[in-house]
Amino acid sequence: MKLVSTLAIAATFAMTATPASANDQASDAMAEKVADDGIPGPAEDPFIWLEEARSEEALAWVRAENERTNSMLATDPRFEKLKGDALAILDSEDRVPYVGFSKFGLVNFWQDKENPKGILRRTTRESYKTDDPEWETILDVDALAAAEGKEWVYKGSSCLPPDGRMCMIALSDGGKDATIMREFNMETGEFIEDGFELPESQGGVSWIDEDTLLVGRDFGSETITESEYPFTARIWQRSTDIADAEEIFRGDAKDVSAGAYLLRDAASTVHARMAYRGLSFHERAYYVWHGDDWLKLDMPAKANPYGIIDGQMLFSTDVDWTVDGQTFPADSLIAMDLEEWKTDPNGAAKTLVWAPEERQTKRGGAITANSLYVGLLDNVRGQVLKFDYEDGVWQSSKVDLPDNATVSIGASSNETDEIMFTVTDFLTPTTLYYSEGDKPEVLKTSPSRFDADGMEVEQHEAVSADGTKIPYFIVKPKGMELGANTPTLLTGYGGFQVSRLPGYLGSAGKLWVENGGAYVLANLRGGGEFGPEWHQTAIRENKQRTWDDFIAVADDLVKRDYTAPENLGIQGGSQGGLLVGTAFTQRPDLYGAAIVAIPLFDMLRYHEIGRGASWIGEYGDPRIPEQRAWIAGYSPYQKIAPGVDYPAPFFWASTADDRTHPAHARKGAAKMKALGQPYYYYEDMTGGHSGGVDNEQRAKLSALQYVYLMQRLKDDRSGE
Repeated sequence: MKLVSTLAIAATFAMTATPASANDQASDAMAEKVADDGIPGPAEDPFIWLEEARSEEALAWVRAENERTNSMLATDPRFEKLKGDALAILDSEDRVPYVGFSKFGLVNFWQDKENPKGILRRTTRESYKTDDPEWETILDVDALAAAEGKEWVYKGSSCLPPDGRMCMIALSDGGKDATIMREFNMETGEFIEDGFELPESQGGVSWIDEDTLLVGRDFGSETITESEYPFTARIWQRSTDIADAEEIFRGDAKDVSAGAYLLRDAASTVHARMAYRGLSFHERAYYVWHGDDWLKLDMPAKANPYGIIDGQMLFSTDVDWTVDGQTFPADSLIAMDLEEWKTDPNGAAKTLVWAPEERQTKRGGAITANSLYVGLLDNVRGQVLKFDYEDGVWQSSKVDLPDNATVSIGASSNETDEIMFTVTDFLTPTTLYYSEGDKPEVLKTSPSRFDADGMEVEQHEAVSADGTKIPYFIVKPKGMELGANTPTLLTGYGGFQVSRLPGYLGSAGKLWVENGGAYVLANLRGGGEFGPEWHQTAIRENKQRTWDDFIAVADDLVKRDYTAPENLGIQGGSQGGLLVGTAFTQRPDLYGAAIVAIPLFDMLRYHEIGRGASWIGEYGDPRIPEQRAWIAGYSPYQKIAPGVDYPAPFFWASTADDRTHPAHARKGAAKMKALGQPYYYYEDMTGGHSGGVDNEQRAKLSALQYVYLMQRLKDDRSGE
């Protein structure tokens, strides 16, 4: 049944009024104007007013857009069922409650129907191993929010080792990255009256002792970088004014961020005071307090301290590191004797702990009381290695976990050899394994959320524009022969060395695949699936390679007759939203739907919006003419043009997102509207960067997106 034609959608959108102050400028929206410095300003961009996240004018525009999109999608007969299915998964009481180890029990943060904002709770090890653990509430975020009249979102804690009794709890108002911090007693479950408290800011804290914090926060405009992160560190003593706290380290305002921390081993012994300067998103300069001054560590900017185990100081490097004629390959682990390193940080002898084989890369690690565990990807399949330093030699062994799955380290104790692992794939619910240094045993298993009986997973390769082979996975329903009529959803990321891996589809399986759709995950350059080089080969001047890879996968799906352009939808968030934006503006003929979620989109102004300046290391700096040319070649906002048949993209964002900022999605939608193009826009007015501060909001966002996909890809649109 055809619910709404795209032509009707376009007509409805065209009738929506633009805010009064923009009316006179709308007709000039598509005019080709270039600022003197190449960076669009109000004279060149009539929608800059949407960069004011909470101005009355911008919020009125958002409310009007939300009302229209709700009328198009939330009234679809399928919406309530999709939302209900998503909410049932999110609120299900039989989810695995993932925990962290502490001296006060196993700690879990939990959200459900009764606790939409969540509770921080704990249980004993013995109780956790049962099917129905007994939980004790530590902090009720819903009750706190109600008492204080705030939309508090729990953002984690920093606790004083070794016992972890005293913590600084981070709370966000509405989901922003910026948080307030308050001192909290984990043993009593109470905030400390007249204790440490910090106002809203980016940055964090770490404990020196019970009466002393090492603080990196906003102490005024002269302490904040262009990326809006702190670049100073102060030592704050209890019962003193933070304005009088001693500054112990200062980076540079041009850094992404800078700060200081204490280097501790698994027993919480402090071995050094460390500091860093974030030279770019991917590069850091490290310092150690040596003698009576900060000593810069002689190491690559893409290398970093990894931890302490068995009296050895470990480092990881994302580039080849040559020392005294020996080259340690990119992605390897390197060790130095801890005492030798403390005496001579730049002269200590270095030994190789581990180096990747072809198509291998590290993925996360953990240190228990006696061992180092390192997660690996081997051709996008997971495994974990256990390392011990014995008799002057590094010994490694593969942890006995299932093969051909995505394997991750879930939690570890630095007091014992206890460690947990998660194992999953597209069709298999996550299983939690527990070990005390021996063979892991199944501890808990998530229930199935969709009928995967007979569903299949295949892996294929597409050939990108420069000849590079790009792997992708496709998941399809039982009994389905893929063909031109197959509604297919393609997703990817391709940035910041982030790996997109096979994981249980959950909501996507229930709401999309179980309803007859195929699901495709692409492993694009710019990500981390095959190590640092896979990322570094597709950044800055080579960022177009990421977009080419995604387009190549879409083309390959069509060439294999797995789907057709009118039945192919694409979806991505944040950097993935930029990915989708470049895809539908560069190849609008290749897709029938495009979900542009919490995106970067205006790449000529991204450095001035939200935390954009921090990502110059990934994309380049549009203020530099040569680099602006790279970016202008693909910036989706500028590439939207009149007279093009775009796939009616669905932009969505969050008002409280202070990372990518809702302006990107807003401006993309506003420009589409000015062109008379069909589009959808929705803004979650309370969620942060990931959207939705509770399960009800998350379920609605899911349902809106899947209704959109069904309308675009499953319904008959032949009359358009």
